[in-house]
Amino acid sequence: MEAAKVYTQDGTVDLQGRPVLASKTGRWKACSFLLGYEAFERMAFYGIASNLVIYLTTRLHEDTISSVRNVNNWSGAVWITPIAGAYIADSYIGRFWTFTASSLIYVLGMILLTMAVTVKSLRPTCANGVCNKASSLQIAFFYTSLYTIAIGAGGTKPNISTFGADQFDNYSFGEKKQKVSFFNWWMFSSFLGALFATLGLVYIQENLGWGLGYGIPTVGLLVSLVVFYIGTPFYRHKVIKSDNIAKDLVRVPIVAFKNRKLQCPSDILELHELDSHYYKSTGKHQVHHTPIFRFLDKAAIKTCSKESPCTVTKVEVAKRVLGLTLIWLVTLIPSTLWAQVNTLFVKQGTTLDRKLGSDFQIPAASLGSFVTLSMLVSVPMYDQYFVPFMRKKTGNPRGITILQRLGIGFVIQIVAVAVASAVEVKRMRVIKEFHITSPKEVVPMSIFWLLPQYSLLGIGDVFNAIGLLEFFYDQSPEEMQSLGTTFFTSGIGLGNFLNSFLVTMIDKITSKGGGKSWIGDNLNDSRLDYYYGFLVVISVVNMGLFLLAASKYVYKSDDTKEFCGGCVQMEAKALDTSPLTI
Repeated sequence: MEAAKVYTQDGTVDLQGRPVLASKTGRWKACSFLLGYEAFERMAFYGIASNLVIYLTTRLHEDTISSVRNVNNWSGAVWITPIAGAYIADSYIGRFWTFTASSLIYVLGMILLTMAVTVKSLRPTCANGVCNKASSLQIAFFYTSLYTIAIGAGGTKPNISTFGADQFDNYSFGEKKQKVSFFNWWMFSSFLGALFATLGLVYIQENLGWGLGYGIPTVGLLVSLVVFYIGTPFYRHKVIKSDNIAKDLVRVPIVAFKNRKLQCPSDILELHELDSHYYKSTGKHQVHHTPIFRFLDKAAIKTCSKESPCTVTKVEVAKRVLGLTLIWLVTLIPSTLWAQVNTLFVKQGTTLDRKLGSDFQIPAASLGSFVTLSMLVSVPMYDQYFVPFMRKKTGNPRGITILQRLGIGFVIQIVAVAVASAVEVKRMRVIKEFHITSPKEVVPMSIFWLLPQYSLLGIGDVFNAIGLLEFFYDQSPEEMQSLGTTFFTSGIGLGNFLNSFLVTMIDKITSKGGGKSWIGDNLNDSRLDYYYGFLVVISVVNMGLFLLAASKYVYKSDDTKEFCGGCVQMEAKALDTSPLTI
């Protein structure tokens, strides 16, 4: 009994595989070493992403459509590769070692990128602000550097946040309560790094040099890795208990399809399942039967076939992943909206009056800092005021359900893009009034007109981005929470690819037959307001689909309750299964 109080109850171990003391490891003490890395990694990523479209158009001479497409494709790759990194972590070597190997690749990519914009033979030569066309070798080296970073991100992104969440014991009521705030403050740390990138690095890149602008986050990333490894004695590690996850996920629907003509037994106890002692002795997680997606239950029907049926636990894991997939599908359009921040919003800003005083000119990408600032202000307010207030109203420790949080965030995003469209209508009126035709002619309209759309997206992120990360971690099957978190990253990645596809198709369709492209090289003679309006329309349709999916979604049951004793009733409300109502 004494040991149960001293050691963690969730089976976490140290690097040598030994049980860890609850009082000396994990919790916020361990997370403090991780938050520093996250801040510097986000600084590096946003230091590239925020201003990449400017580098591509001014240094590599890419046109607007190509530069937007290439930024989206790279960002998409950064957010898609975590699928591989999460799979390796969950199935083979664990989060810590996957992160370790990937972080070295990430740093290598940053070093190569810094060289690409610094070493004379690797960058285009420029004089008086005009750059020569880059050679094939220079372009190849630049993009090789970018995609090396994307490969490194594949192992760091899905594992560092889940590794942080692992530092809280789900079987300890006190630690589980602390975990409710973890993702809020994790994203707070992340956006601190983004703030420095959009305010400081973007200015340094455009005024002091791209080499210095990329070199600073590279050094910061190296320092943060040293800090991360200093915290090694305090970390808790999840033991890999799962079999081949992908194989199980594929086998369940195949077996269910083979058994499609069979009738499911009325008594669920007749379905195939291993003895509970097996799960206790192996430390694997048993998942009990749920009434959703009943067609998959046919995979667990006992038959005379030599092939053994799937267990109820494996069927339930497949059901859980299917439920997450349906929610994931309706997050792709919101991710497409967010992709505008580092592409069209920036290009929109370059056409406006950016002077602050007589000499200082604001870099267009720096306005992205207002996404970060509004988010940094909103997170403490959400965590310290909104959640306690709603907790009293609903009895839910989270204040509102995670899907309700997502829904609110999606609505705010739609409003933000509608505002962007309205501002663009205003910009077009000013262009018409002053008879502006040249692509380089500054529109006499302050860049601060764009502030509302940036700020609204930041507030929306408090509900949307943080909610998505928490949702996919919390609702994923126990043995695949790194892989589950990639629902979050892959959604952002596919959102970027979708935006790349949309701008390409819209450009081709609207310019067909000599027509005026909505997104041409000359934004002073384009119709971005139409494109933003199109995004609003598909977002409203998508919102209806989200409400439908959310109303059908059943939250994961609290499988820790049998170990939690007296805390069962207090925890039950955290997993509210009520449908989304906004």
